[in-house]
Amino acid sequence: MNLHTPLGLWSRMVLWKKIGIGMVLGIIVGALMGPDAAIFKPIGSLFINAIKMLIVPLVFCSLIVGITSMKDTRKMGRIGGKAIVLYMVTTAIAIAIGLGLSAIIQPGAGLNMAVDPAKSAQAAKDAPTLIHTLLNMVPKNPINALAAGNILQIIVFALGLGISLVLIGEEKSAPAVKLFNSLAEAMYKLTEIVMKLAPYGIFGLMAWVSGKYGMDVLWPLIKVIGAVYIGALLHVLIFYSGMLTFVGRLNPMRYLKAIRNPAAVSFTTSSSSGTLPATIKASREEMGVSEGVSGFVLPLGATINMDGTALYQGVCALFIAQAFGIDLSMADYATIILTATLASIGTAGVPGAGLIMLSLVLSTVGLPIEGLAIVAGIDRILDMARTTINVCGDMMVAVLIAKSEKELDHDVYNKA
Repeated sequence: MNLHTPLGLWSRMVLWKKIGIGMVLGIIVGALMGPDAAIFKPIGSLFINAIKMLIVPLVFCSLIVGITSMKDTRKMGRIGGKAIVLYMVTTAIAIAIGLGLSAIIQPGAGLNMAVDPAKSAQAAKDAPTLIHTLLNMVPKNPINALAAGNILQIIVFALGLGISLVLIGEEKSAPAVKLFNSLAEAMYKLTEIVMKLAPYGIFGLMAWVSGKYGMDVLWPLIKVIGAVYIGALLHVLIFYSGMLTFVGRLNPMRYLKAIRNPAAVSFTTSSSSGTLPATIKASREEMGVSEGVSGFVLPLGATINMDGTALYQGVCALFIAQAFGIDLSMADYATIILTATLASIGTAGVPGAGLIMLSLVLSTVGLPIEGLAIVAGIDRILDMARTTINVCGDMMVAVLIAKSEKELDHDVYNKA
């Protein structure tokens, strides 16, 4: 193949650039074709299906390999504790940023919408409770959980199985550990193959989204979109980079370069779990995070670290309060921060899950649940930004934990 031909240049181009080109071309085609661009949706759906095919076996095998590679239950508990604390802190900061930006930009001011108490009460009744979410973490049947793709239940089962393999001793666990290691390596290779389809799948998805929504839908809610996207940039460029600089004593530019591929995939697929293959690959190969830390922390983060969802909930909760003319007290703000932080644990890493969990936050502070209808039309556009933050946060936490555990390859992280 002639390397100077378009095909030759394309073959040599790095993945994130291909994804970027696919995204831009998709937006242009969607804008020109309008609803007719839906003909490209099957291409995107094929890519999404391929990604979903990877999620369950990749999460399950990666967690078990990550746990068994530690061989030290105290170390495992220490890393798990660090991960949960960091995820909770970053989530609380994210929702505070969302509330602050919404208070400054005032996206809902002047809409003067009326409240329908009957509809609001019914929606609040249907909202999932936090207790239900916590109880549902433990699968009654792990096979059903695997078949249904219930990531939170899969993680709980994988944690239990991985810890048990460590506790029974190396001699008894060796055959099972060897099997899961082989499966994990096969999943990493399959991930590499699927990711070659990303630029084409992303083109199809963006053409469909651009053609379906267009500016007619975006314009009335441009302030909400602006607040979420500004918050996303602030959270990644200032907070995450600041954590790496001042806590990890690392160069944040390396991190910002390494997140390009996962960020591009997460932005277009709107799935933290679906981006997990790209996240694990980038963390290991571009940031030097060990197999044990990445295999344990990243699948955990894909399920419980929902910084973007929390930021989005902060913006949308205040937007809905402003739209319906409801004044919130400082106690209400504190309740929103606490509820959104806890609710993020139960937010599945799949497209659109944040909208469901927003109903929990709204009902907690007495805001009309019918306000969900206002943001539902642009939820996909908001989902792109919030998922990107989720994934970038997972990678930042993985790097900090690897550094604290002396399992960060500095030569890889600092390479030019």
